Amino acid sequence: MQSMTPKEIVAELDKYIIGQDEAKKSVAIALRNRYRRSLLPEEMREEITPKNILMMGPTGCGKTEIARRLAKLMKAPFVKVEATKFTEVGYVGRDVDSMIRDLAEASIRITKAEKLKEKYDIADRMAEDKIVEAMIPGKHKQKPTQKPVGNIFDSILNSGGYPSQKQLYEQEQARKQEEAANTPESTDVEMARDQVRDQLRKGLLEDQFVEIEVEEAPRGNQLDMSEQGMSIAIGNIFGDMMPKKTRRKNMRVKDARKILREQEAQNLLDMDQVTDEAVENAEQNGIIFIDEIDKIASGSRYTSGADVSREGVQRDILPIVEGSVVNTKYGPLKTDHILFIGAGAFHTAKPTDLIPELQGRFPIRVELENLDKDAFVKILTVPENAITKQHKALLSTEGLDLEFTEDAIDEIAEMSFLMNEQTENIGARRLHTILEMLLEDISFEIPEGEDGKIVIDRDFVRDKFEDTIRRDDVDKYIL
Repeated sequence: MQSMTPKEIVAELDKYIIGQDEAKKSVAIALRNRYRRSLLPEEMREEITPKNILMMGPTGCGKTEIARRLAKLMKAPFVKVEATKFTEVGYVGRDVDSMIRDLAEASIRITKAEKLKEKYDIADRMAEDKIVEAMIPGKHKQKPTQKPVGNIFDSILNSGGYPSQKQLYEQEQARKQEEAANTPESTDVEMARDQVRDQLRKGLLEDQFVEIEVEEAPRGNQLDMSEQGMSIAIGNIFGDMMPKKTRRKNMRVKDARKILREQEAQNLLDMDQVTDEAVENAEQNGIIFIDEIDKIASGSRYTSGADVSREGVQRDILPIVEGSVVNTKYGPLKTDHILFIGAGAFHTAKPTDLIPELQGRFPIRVELENLDKDAFVKILTVPENAITKQHKALLSTEGLDLEFTEDAIDEIAEMSFLMNEQTENIGARRLHTILEMLLEDISFEIPEGEDGKIVIDRDFVRDKFEDTIRRDDVDKYIL
């Protein structure tokens, strides 16, 4: 994603989102500017701040879908939040700093996953050794003894500091090697292990059961102090001092390999390095999508009750968007270079109803268009995940071959457009409503036609909605 040109980004978004070319263009340019900035010298890079985007358009026109697709396309940390769940400081609810802490968590997940991939080759070999050892134990194999707590405290006093998990792991491995050296394995055990290892690599023992030691997951007794941006896992305060709890578990080789691989990769991971890189990644490449931003715009009218905190939320969001430092459990995180994308329907409020300082922090304004009948036809047929294709795939699992004719697609699109015009405009979501009602009986009864084939044509659509349309027409005259 980093090396894609704006045209390539738009082409990728076109596979899933119909129309809204202006919005896709603005987002693509903003993403490309992140890459351009990364190539500049350090002094110039600090001076260039991202140009935040404000997307305006009715519900169901693709604002959130653009955000969702960006999240899947990008390897950069991405967080989508709703402005409506934030409250002014002093009110019950989430504070705005939590969006930055969520971004830090997202960045940690991405960075940790990348680092684990790098360790998988070594971890696979270590997991294989453990499985072989569990299947062909040594003749004089002793039960593994946990390291006494007293010895750990001795090492603390001797070294002048707490041993890290890595040091404890290395000490444990050294102890095992010393035991192995003092207990020479017989030749036949080694030969048997070689044969088992060879069978493992050929995939012949995948369904065999093996007993392995599994580390117990720590309990989730976590104290969350969100106002200070801190989170303390009470069970892990003395985690480095106490040995890890393990239990023996009987499972298939293919499942044991996955668990042991993850355990060994985790042991090889340097979490300090992961944290440093993740915070840096969040600061330089992070993207926060603030949805429903129009719901916190109170305008110039007199406000009372629930509206009283709307302007307060805007004032709280302002320093985050302008650039500040937020404390997270991974350390302080600067928000100066995070890209913010705001989105809202702006039915009852206008962008000018936001406080002027916040308006100035979203210099790029993009207005998304209402979807018409032609757009609905394309949404039903063009995207790779088009909803007609989704319904075909779902019913194919029951042995039904569903087919939509062109005139049926045209009728569904026209009906969706007219319903949006005459009632509430909910955009492309109207297509979901109509298709669910259209296929409700087929999904429920699972009819058996010729070769399991069902054709949906214009007449089928009109017959299905005939009663509904007539009832709606009658309702117009009832006061």
